[in-house]
Amino acid sequence: MTSHSPLARPLALRCGVVLKNRIAKAAMSDSLGDGAGNPTEDQVRIYDRWARGGLALSIIGEVQGGPDYPEKPGNLVIDGHSDRAMLGRLARVGAGDGAQLWPQLGHAGAMADPAIGTPRGPSALDLPGLRCEALTAAEIEALPGEFARTARLAQGLGFGGVEIHAAHGFLFSQFLSPLFNRRSDAYGGALHNRMRPLMESIDAVRRAVGPQFPVGIKINTTDQLDGGLAEDEALEVIAALDERAVDLVDLSGGTYFPGAASSSDRAGGGPYFLDFAARARGRTTIPLMVTGGFKTLAQAEDAVAGKAADMVGLARALVLDPELPASWLAGQRPAPRFPRFDAPPEGGVTAWYTMQITRQARGDAALAPEDLDAALAEYTRRDAARRPLWSARPH
Repeated sequence: MTSHSPLARPLALRCGVVLKNRIAKAAMSDSLGDGAGNPTEDQVRIYDRWARGGLALSIIGEVQGGPDYPEKPGNLVIDGHSDRAMLGRLARVGAGDGAQLWPQLGHAGAMADPAIGTPRGPSALDLPGLRCEALTAAEIEALPGEFARTARLAQGLGFGGVEIHAAHGFLFSQFLSPLFNRRSDAYGGALHNRMRPLMESIDAVRRAVGPQFPVGIKINTTDQLDGGLAEDEALEVIAALDERAVDLVDLSGGTYFPGAASSSDRAGGGPYFLDFAARARGRTTIPLMVTGGFKTLAQAEDAVAGKAADMVGLARALVLDPELPASWLAGQRPAPRFPRFDAPPEGGVTAWYTMQITRQARGDAALAPEDLDAALAEYTRRDAARRPLWSARPH
């Protein structure tokens, strides 16, 4: 039966690729790598399940171009030392049933895991919970080539596209933010300078993959931090993106800066960034994906029908119900049952959802909200066990 939902409409990207509907799995740090940057059977199974669950696009977060700036030891790495066979298998399986699978190309910069990486950002920082050195001008100049090489490798492995991560406090987000970026050279100060590493990297990626391969970008609408990137400047970034060969702009917000509340943990009953998307409409013709806060079918349909969003990005909803897109397109199950946690510790909710992904991949019984402490402990133990594997990986 043909669905009449606005979510069922195909979406044509600028490059010519057509997404089969308007539902995407937004990038989450699924933390399912083997500890040395390669996919696992668990990861293959969950991306297969998400693909068969009816979505049009699934984004793997976060995928590194090398081992020096990881967010977590469960990240994937695409470089000359990667397990090409497993990455190719993930690319094939995650694109089942007409879905697209894109790696999110990331670089944690100042927020690289210090136990296995080298925290280095736009500027040197010495703050509670965050210490890093500054990247040199030569290291910044090398970034476009590094992202281009990773994108070209991803294309060769069979992935359908790539998304460049410029949100949530990762490297390009750090450059955009005056809170992180205190440089006085050509990469700091005015917004035009702070945008340079990102814009030059987008251009390099496009040259590397050609005109018909999808290139998306995830960007903050706001850092939600005093002194960080604010909405008016984010709109200027959107306008600059419109002049480049970008196929999808994924709008999100917030940061993983130590102690900061993430957007996904905040209170509220609806999508987070639709008001910004409406403002961005006047600054770009690029399709907009809005990620964060979608909990019901009505919310998702209203966002697309009202033209604030071309695509809705789901994250935690798909952890709870991997088959949710197919259900929504059939007009069923308007809302997953989201857990409620009483005074969770910092990082606890993220750990609970991350371990729930592992449960879904293995077909195990789902976690209950009261399993939060046990999930956080297991998440912490797993990262600790993986760090020696990451450190032993060729650099």
